[in-house]
Amino acid sequence: MVSLSALWLPILLSGVAVFIVSSIIHMALPIHKNDYSKLPDEDHVLDSMRAAGVGQGAYMFPHCGSHKDMGSPEMKEKMEKGPMGIMLVMPRGGPAMGKSLTLWFLYSLLISFMSAYLASRFLTPGTHYLAVFRHVGTTAFLAYGIGQLSDSIWKAQPWSSTIKNAFDGLAYALVTAGVFGWLWPK
Repeated sequence: MVSLSALWLPILLSGVAVFIVSSIIHMALPIHKNDYSKLPDEDHVLDSMRAAGVGQGAYMFPHCGSHKDMGSPEMKEKMEKGPMGIMLVMPRGGPAMGKSLTLWFLYSLLISFMSAYLASRFLTPGTHYLAVFRHVGTTAFLAYGIGQLSDSIWKAQPWSSTIKNAFDGLAYALVTAGVFGWLWPK
């Protein structure tokens, strides 16, 4: 076993490396350019939402109060007529990039920490680079990449977006694994 205190540097550096790679993927490359579409008659829809008092939150429409009501003729008619969806409404004033980037960095550190924890329980000092890479990379990919699949399964996110997000997760996992393999205690 390896103590977690011996892994503070790979935890920190892999978090920084993932932050840099994700910045490049999302700002310099056009990969995610078409992940979202514009609403038809956007101005009218937004005016209607404002008039209805739609604020920050998560909404499902049509909304059903209980599973029992799901089979009611009214709910069936609403679902048949459409549209159906899940909508996330962000706070007014534009994205809080500083807060979001800070939270993303902390999330990356958390994944690195959890990857370190699992590796520290199973691997010993001096473990070969590829064994560390495989173990840490698999753990990090489970967190960054595989978790994306549920958005397409349950929330109707286009599979093309989910696959791109999973490939992003693979890139983050490979970077995390590389840093840990490089800095694993001898």
